[in-house]
Amino acid sequence: MNFETASWKRDPLQDDDVDGAAMIARRKRRIIIGVVVALAAAALAFYLIMGRGGGAAPGAEPGGQAMPTVTVVVPGRTQVERAISATGSLAARRDMPVGVSGEGGEVTRVMVEPGAWVSAGQTLAVIERSVQSQQAQQLAASIDVARADARLAQQELERAQSLVGRGFISKADVERRIATRDAANARVKVAQAQLAETRARIGRLDVRAPAAGLVLDRMVEPGQVVGPGSGALFRIAMGGQMELRARMSQEDLARVSAGIPATVTPVGSSQSFTGQVWQVSPVIDPQTRQGIARITLAYNPLLRPGGFATAQIVSGQVDAPLLPESAVQNDAKGSYVYIVSGENKVVRRDVQVGQVTDKGVTIIGGLQGNEPVVQSAGAFLNPGDKVNPVRAAAR
Repeated sequence: MNFETASWKRDPLQDDDVDGAAMIARRKRRIIIGVVVALAAAALAFYLIMGRGGGAAPGAEPGGQAMPTVTVVVPGRTQVERAISATGSLAARRDMPVGVSGEGGEVTRVMVEPGAWVSAGQTLAVIERSVQSQQAQQLAASIDVARADARLAQQELERAQSLVGRGFISKADVERRIATRDAANARVKVAQAQLAETRARIGRLDVRAPAAGLVLDRMVEPGQVVGPGSGALFRIAMGGQMELRARMSQEDLARVSAGIPATVTPVGSSQSFTGQVWQVSPVIDPQTRQGIARITLAYNPLLRPGGFATAQIVSGQVDAPLLPESAVQNDAKGSYVYIVSGENKVVRRDVQVGQVTDKGVTIIGGLQGNEPVVQSAGAFLNPGDKVNPVRAAAR
């Protein structure tokens, strides 16, 4: 007997329809939940920005738009050092070219190299002197001959003087012997002077340092024939002292005087050197409208003549506002700051920047010092924007 009925049987197609409907329902629920979560997040963000209950946030305009809060500083006026920036070339303060002072000849030895320290009178190079040495020996022998003649003349004079009293020799003969003796003595002196001259010429064959200092350059080698027209064979920095020949405008040069301090930094070096201005150029280049201030520096291996360097010259003090670097902006028109007007609006103010130090930027023009200046975030503001200023202490 078959006990199955029609109500107990399940159709497979009906099962597939039921599963598909369930999946569609679940998918709709997920979409609805996602939309609700997104709306809740947007409402929360709006609540955090605008405040509870839909009220305006602090610092908002009447229309409901929030005004940005900015920190402002009133710089006042501060006594700061006035510094002038300049660039120039390093050189020896006293650059001494050393050449041949005598007749010259073939160089046999060179005694020094660039970078060596020498004392006054030290031999730098030796020139061949064999001919002059032979001349000196000849003159020394001629002195001996002249002295022998002088001794003989003296002896003959003494004998004549002993015989003149007995009438064997006349007084005229004695006077002639006196003249002969004097001439012989004179010839001795002439020979001695000639020998001294020759020895002096030999001494001038040595190229010597005119003063103590540092050898900067050597332009001679052994075997080279040199003479008075050969030019400089060595260059020496007197005492090793260096200087920076700083070029600056006519206006800046007028504020510089001898004796004021300066700091020099060679290009490529992080080390700075302290010096002082020792000479200010009395003329201005008509082409560049610039003059030269010469800054003396003690010797240091990093100060190489011919190198390029920058200088900061302190030319007194100035009473000016001092702002943090973040307050000063720059564009194609130059430097400027943003100040906040009485209506809390941002106003652009063009300024002239002076010295920049660790303490801040000196403003030498454009500000009185009593204006509220935007301390930072100036790049995110535009002239005319309304802001909520919060004052901070001046740096």
